[in-house]
Amino acid sequence: MAFLVTGWALALVALPVAVVGLPTLLSSPPAAARIRRLEAMEEWTRALSGVLTVGVGLELALVATLRSTPDAIAPEVTRLVARLRARWVTEDAIRAFADELDDATGDLVAANLILGARRRGAGLAAVLEGLAESVAADVRARRQVEADRAKPRSTARWVTIISVGVLVILAVSGTYVEPYRSPFGQVILAVLLAAYVATLVWMRQMATGRPLPRFLDHQPGANR
Repeated sequence: MAFLVTGWALALVALPVAVVGLPTLLSSPPAAARIRRLEAMEEWTRALSGVLTVGVGLELALVATLRSTPDAIAPEVTRLVARLRARWVTEDAIRAFADELDDATGDLVAANLILGARRRGAGLAAVLEGLAESVAADVRARRQVEADRAKPRSTARWVTIISVGVLVILAVSGTYVEPYRSPFGQVILAVLLAAYVATLVWMRQMATGRPLPRFLDHQPGANR
């Protein structure tokens, strides 16, 4: 329909690509989901620390936290508890838990749990409480960063909406875009649109933080 109204052959390609691609480019990156998982790890770690303070063993404490586990990491904790109930070695179960979380903060929590499983000391609860405070501070910092990143994304959305609206009006009723109807004009317009899309892609890549690399690997000899 756009091709019939405007006579632009480029509309046959540009409009479907814009309908599919622009919402993705202008949407928020999946940082909110990562922040929710961090919050869940912080809450779960704090709850585990509270259970350990009453003198319960690590395995029983892990099982006890299942009911209060936040939804964001509930599947991973459920499988961890299932492995412990299936008589897995505690360290192997925790390493598998870290693999499923697939997160540097999850590795940090799992590493402390592994040390606690090896040493069976009384200081694990205090260590986990301090770790929960550290994760909470990280969550606050990430929320502030995402709030700052949301401003240019909002500006880009409005600029894109206004630009598309003006382009549609001119294409339908104006003579300003008449040179773009020629084959050479269509090529120039395609180059300009590609440059604009490339700018949106570049902006999205800059606004998408890279996750920290993991440091805890699952041992090849783990019982599965």
